[in-house]
This record gives sequence, structure tokens and C-alpha cells, in this order.
Amino acid sequence: MMRNLILFDDEIRDNLLPLTYTRPVCELRVGVSTIREKWERALDGKASFITREYLTGKYPITIGEDNLVINGSVLPSPLLVRLIDELSVNEALVSNGDLVAARIPGNEFDSLIDGSFGDDIAGYSLQETPVKKLTHLWQIFTLCGEEIAEDFEHITKGRKSAALSGTNSTIGEHPVFVEEGVWAEHVIFNTTKGPIYLGKNALIMEGSMLRGPVAIGEGGVVKMGTKIYGASSFGPFCKVGGEINNVVMQAHSNKGHDGYLGNSVIGEWCNIGADANASNLKNTYSSVKLWSYAKEKFEDTGLTFCGLIMGDHSKCGINTMFNTGTVVGVSANVYGAGFVRNFVPSFSWGGPQGMKTFNLDKAFETAEAVMSRRKIEFPDTEKSILSAVFEMSAVHRRWDKS
Repeated sequence: MMRNLILFDDEIRDNLLPLTYTRPVCELRVGVSTIREKWERALDGKASFITREYLTGKYPITIGEDNLVINGSVLPSPLLVRLIDELSVNEALVSNGDLVAARIPGNEFDSLIDGSFGDDIAGYSLQETPVKKLTHLWQIFTLCGEEIAEDFEHITKGRKSAALSGTNSTIGEHPVFVEEGVWAEHVIFNTTKGPIYLGKNALIMEGSMLRGPVAIGEGGVVKMGTKIYGASSFGPFCKVGGEINNVVMQAHSNKGHDGYLGNSVIGEWCNIGADANASNLKNTYSSVKLWSYAKEKFEDTGLTFCGLIMGDHSKCGINTMFNTGTVVGVSANVYGAGFVRNFVPSFSWGGPQGMKTFNLDKAFETAEAVMSRRKIEFPDTEKSILSAVFEMSAVHRRWDKS
């Protein structure tokens, strides 16, 4: 019988905007898998969510008689999985005062839902436990390599890879794992620095070069002559081309043409126009600052390399130029000559020459058109989420106030 897992958002969620505008934290992809998928695999369970109210139509909660409640920003480790596995009813794990996991019977769940559980965990036996926690956007790409290695081990354990065609060239001591339906011919796979995972029905076109650790999700397309440097991971049905280095795409997004993208995170249903480029290194080689929604100001990442963060449903036109450390919100449409500003609010339309608001009805039309190309419906739950984001993000569209 599968365990009932409930993954909850805490205040860290605001640090991970704009990506968490449209999903719970645990739905972020870090490595091959999302955090939710990692926990479901590690604990042999089925997960639901405690998240912001406007997300619950798409991400509901399922409460069982016996529940393992886990912080959705925490990444599994062998030690943590074992400790959670050993929890008795009315026991919890904490780290630096924050709840990591608890085993809670269904009849005690009200205290968690109304928020009092996190403030007062009286009656629970607590253990201090070191954890690896996602607290900042840039960790999605800085942790990508080690998380690909962890996921790769769990996904492929006890399984046999499909064979690669003899036209391909493989270099390095780490494995390439090929799921069924993969097509790859005349491709160079370099696994010197880490493994390469090719998801079901992925298409790796001729002349491409992949340097691990790299993960291509189910139905992914790597276009002719693409250069991918690890650590990079592309969720299901992403299409990539050009030159890419240490990039994570969540799912259903495209960067199908020439142009450079490095040390970046791209959401779902995004499109990067032909020959668009994103700087990931300042000319001064100084530390990159990134817009923080939680702090309402630019925050020092401590990183020399940091490129583009783009929220769901956003697009950019051909030849778009992004400055080092640019954050683009949800459902923005960016184009025009010159460098885009380092922070582009959600539902923006324009570029260096000026911005206006991307009308919600027009945003719906675009989203519906994009999703229908993949034969996926644009559901009311998605419309409701985007409507809520439109309202919440209005504070950043300062031109509306003027």
C-alpha cells in the first residue's frame, strides 16, 4: 500500500518566485526529477499538497488516516529518508527550528492546516536533522549536477538501458541510460563529468554534443548541432538548440535555435526566440545580484555566473539580449533592441523601449494557442492561477500607476 505523503510550502516559497507563482515548491525540477517525484520514489508514496489557496484547484490536498507531512523545499538524502521512514505517529523532525517532516494522524490535521502546528509542535517528539533545502532560485542550477547523479542512480537502479546506435560516439566512464523510443544518431555523448539520461521517446538530432551530467526528459528534442554542457536538465517535452550550459527547464519549454543560455532556470510553456542570448558573467567578474521578490530588492547571489530566471508562460523575441542576472516574471512577452532590464514584472509586454501590461484575456489566448499545439487543454484551473498571479504581480507594473 502506497504511503500518503503531503508536501507543504513554508515561507521559503517567496524566495523562489516567480517560479512558485504557478506551482508549489515541491513541483520545481532540481536534477532529473521534481522534488515531489523524488519523495514519491524515495518513500514509495503518493503526494498531495499544502500550498497557497489559489493553487489548490490544481494542487489539492489528500488527507489519509496516516500521513507523512514533509517540507516541500527539502531534498531527500539517504539519511533523511531513513529517519522519516522510521518516524512513529506523533513524531517529527526539525532542522534549525524549522519543521522538516512529521507523521500525523488524520484526526490531528486541523492544527497543521490552520498554521498552529508549525508554531507549537507540543506533544511531538522532535529530532534535529541536517537537511539540504532549496532556499534560493540559483540553487536550482547550482545543485543540478549532484541531483542528476542522485536521480540517475535511483531511476536506473536494477534496470537495463536500451542500446544506442553504433553511429553515436560515447566518451567517459559514467553511463548513458536510454529509455525506450529514443532516437539518436551521430551524436557525441561525453560522460567524463557525469551521467547522461535520455527519457522515453526523446529525439537527439545528428551533430549534437552532450557533455554530462545531462538529462533529457520524455519527448524532449535536441536539435541538430546543439551543444549542451552539464550540469543541465530539461523536463518533459522541452525543445533545445544552440549553446546551453548549466540550464534547468521545467517542462514544455523551447529554446530551439542558436543563441547562448547559461546558468539559468526556465519555467514551463516558455519560448526563447531565435538568436536570443543571456549574459551569465559580468564584465567586471563581480558577484551577480538577482531580484528577490521576498526582499523587494536585488540580492547578492555570491555567484560569478548567473544568467536568466524566467517564469511560466513567458516568451522573448528574436535577438533578445538579457543582462547578467535577469528575472522575468510569469506570462511576460519581451522583445526589442538593446538589453532588457534586470527585472521584468509578470504580464509585461515590451522591452528596452518601454513596457505595457499584457492584458489577461490576451495572455489566455496565447497560452491556449501554445498548449493546443501540444494537444493539451488550457484548463480553468490554469486560468484561475494566472488570474491570481495577474492581481498579485500588479504592484510591480509601475507604469499602470503612472
